[in-house]
Amino acid sequence: MDSLKVIGGAKLKGKIKISGAKNSALPLMACSLLLSKGELKLDSMPNLADTRFMSILLSSLGMKSRIENNIAYISGEPKTYIAEYDIVRKMRASILVLGPLLAKYRIAKVSLPGGCSIGTRPVDLHINAFEQMGASILLKDGYIEAKAPKKGLYGADISFPKISVGATENVIMAASLANGRTRILNAAKEPEIIDLANCLIRMGASIKGAGSGEIIIEGVKELEGCNHKVIPDRIEAGSFAIAAAITKSSLELCNCEPKHLKSLSKKLINAGVNWESDKDIIKITSDGILKPVNVQTSEYPDFPTDLQAQFMTLMTVANGNSEIIENIFENRFMHVPELLRMGANISVNGGVAKVSGVQNLKGAQIMATDLRASISLIIAALRAEGESYISRIYHLDRGYEQIEQKFQDCGANIVRITN
Repeated sequence: MDSLKVIGGAKLKGKIKISGAKNSALPLMACSLLLSKGELKLDSMPNLADTRFMSILLSSLGMKSRIENNIAYISGEPKTYIAEYDIVRKMRASILVLGPLLAKYRIAKVSLPGGCSIGTRPVDLHINAFEQMGASILLKDGYIEAKAPKKGLYGADISFPKISVGATENVIMAASLANGRTRILNAAKEPEIIDLANCLIRMGASIKGAGSGEIIIEGVKELEGCNHKVIPDRIEAGSFAIAAAITKSSLELCNCEPKHLKSLSKKLINAGVNWESDKDIIKITSDGILKPVNVQTSEYPDFPTDLQAQFMTLMTVANGNSEIIENIFENRFMHVPELLRMGANISVNGGVAKVSGVQNLKGAQIMATDLRASISLIIAALRAEGESYISRIYHLDRGYEQIEQKFQDCGANIVRITN
């Protein structure tokens, strides 16, 4: 199992090109199942374990799917409507094939998904929505078995009791081919939702309101292939910005969408970090003298849970006390014990972490527990005195493309150790 060796203390300098967004790429790939003709070509496709898993899943269903030079080419139609456990267990986003299969082929059997162990992420919101659209659904032997009426799914008013990005995406895709109008209330507002809607509109869908709390979809008869570019990964960009802030460095992040990171930019500026943006470039400069800042995670456009671990790491060396409140996932403080091993001063009570800044962190042997914890530990190790060894980095490969190479190109002392 691969690990990373990081020698802390190096200042970072240079340019980093941000990859396409993982959280956008996966639903975009899934919507290829809605095709009646043509090919879906997705540019700026990140080369990640998760995108490769999704390509394998689509191929296992009978689609023609390949990724070459950061472009995904997907066409054809499925020959089976069963998403097997052996593939789905590796990636929670596999649930996103349920809506397209049900809408286009009126039948689907999808294994309950796996993924990072950061808390309960139930599929009941997906299931309840499809039942409102006329589907009959049975949970049996670890699978979701779903059937649509003979004439297909029909539009419905769906009000989510809580905001869910995945459920919003699944319903948008299914509703694109449903009979009549679907209205989604309390919809997720993330940029990835807008990206999915824009791609579907290019394919021929009728969608209004993406990016707001109410989305209206008028079902159409068929969708066809198109060319679409995946939006930049705001979480990757935010992670590198925090890495620059904690290492007293200067980085230029290219291929960004600064408006997607307003909540982070405000917090970093409050912490004393210099943040400049222009078009698709963000420049981060830090002297390493950090002020404590409190953070609460919430749905977009508020502070993202996917940057909570990274920001907490930054606060471990701030001059004072800060409070981090996690409102999205109940188990997303699993990086805390590893930061404690590096000399951080953190106490956790439920969903609240109190952080007292220390002068510096110390290198240690540490273990990644989930995707975002992985990058937070790299960020900690880059600041720490001495050597750190980070194990179980397979989580990292799910969401960050060529991460050690990008850091190396900016002067970081980081190498992958392959066992």
